[in-house]
Amino acid sequence: MTWEDLDAHLDKVPGTVSAYVGRLGARPTWIRQPDATHYAASTMKVAVLVALHRAAEAGRLDLDRPIPVRNAFDSALPGADRYANAQHYDNDDAVWERVGGTASPRWLAQRMIVRSSNLATNVLIGQVGLPAAAEAWALAGARHSVTGRGIEDFAAREAGIDNLVTAADLAALLGELALGARRPGPLASPAGCASMLDVLFAQEHREDLAAGLPEGTRIAHKNGWVRGVRHGAGVVFPDDAPPYVIVVCTTTDLADGGPSGEEVEDDACRLIADVSARVWESRHALAG
Repeated sequence: MTWEDLDAHLDKVPGTVSAYVGRLGARPTWIRQPDATHYAASTMKVAVLVALHRAAEAGRLDLDRPIPVRNAFDSALPGADRYANAQHYDNDDAVWERVGGTASPRWLAQRMIVRSSNLATNVLIGQVGLPAAAEAWALAGARHSVTGRGIEDFAAREAGIDNLVTAADLAALLGELALGARRPGPLASPAGCASMLDVLFAQEHREDLAAGLPEGTRIAHKNGWVRGVRHGAGVVFPDDAPPYVIVVCTTTDLADGGPSGEEVEDDACRLIADVSARVWESRHALAG
């Protein structure tokens, strides 16, 4: 396979397919519309994870001190009514069982990533604030991505306040996390970055990027989907080659899986898995 072959293959896909592939700290080996903006779906949760750990390291919250779990949130649109999440649209009943009770931010952060819980995400945004997520993007060097509202904040969405990502920005955020676990960086301490990577390693939705890798390959990743959108973003750690970042963002009719928390595997999943498999085959040839 050549990268030109892969581009030609993706040219036939309806909609927009963006990609970024490169070793950590190196120039990208392959990019495809890397600055095209896509609706973020759940990939925005990585920025919330970083914001949470930054707040903990600054002493503004304790990751292990329980906080209230309430299903009522302030809209990002000034003056709008408070909004709530719908359980059928979520991915994790375990968080819903805590409504009216408490949970630690650390536990909520894990559920936000490994099960992609929307409720956990909004509870944590309530703790750290949307500006903290914006700061996480900026510190990673992201240029176009925005975490403008919580999930299911429909009043804000209708007013044009949205969550957007690009392949290049997701690569910057995840790449900086992986590098930050090795040496001091802008996002968090090495211990903090390593802790966040451990959460991303534990991802349970493995039907796209991870599906294209050999069984047992370590990948720290986050995916996201709604109808018409499917993204996968991660850092792969081969045993026989340096780690590399891979991001594939798709806005396409191939992403026909349900918009709720159902376990989905659609043509967009298979497309991302195929790209992941082709990149894996070229892992020794990526630019250093």
